[in-house]
Amino acid sequence: MKIPAIRTGLLAALLLPALAQAHTGAHTHEAASFYAGLLHPLTGLDHLAAMVALGVWSALALRRAWLAPAAFVLMLAVGAIAGLQGLGVPAIEPMIASSLLVLGLLVAVRRALPLSAALALAGFFAFFHGAAHGYELASEQAWAALAGMLLATAALHGLGILLGRQLYTRQRWLAPATGSAVALLGSALLLGLA
Repeated sequence: MKIPAIRTGLLAALLLPALAQAHTGAHTHEAASFYAGLLHPLTGLDHLAAMVALGVWSALALRRAWLAPAAFVLMLAVGAIAGLQGLGVPAIEPMIASSLLVLGLLVAVRRALPLSAALALAGFFAFFHGAAHGYELASEQAWAALAGMLLATAALHGLGILLGRQLYTRQRWLAPATGSAVALLGSALLLGLA
């Protein structure tokens, strides 16, 4: 096993203690809400796949890989606040499915976009992901849950960037394979919504 693969595995293993702590039951209500928010992006395959795919695509196609994920996290917060406030955001589920289709295709073909287009695309889709999370997390401790959700999202983007740089650049067949799988998931979700 090569050193970069070991580093990737170790990074993934470092995320496990934070996840395990969410189930101890020894937290205050606010801390429990934080941990619920931290786990929330990990509980849906659609959100998980989109966040990791964005990180992978950013690593493969953008010079400054952190910018699109930063735009995603910012607009995820805006969308979540809109959801928490009960703002009626139309077409949330179709847009989440579309984000998987588009991000999957971008990963599969390793397609670079101008930075402004990449940021706009990431922010646009993030708003819908955020609105969906905001509706689901609405509670009296919503701000703690939102903080956990944003942290988990940033970690998933970071994991995607690490995978993109350490694994996908060395194993070139992975990008078309996993990108196609994410795009197929998005297509299946879109067809299921029709």
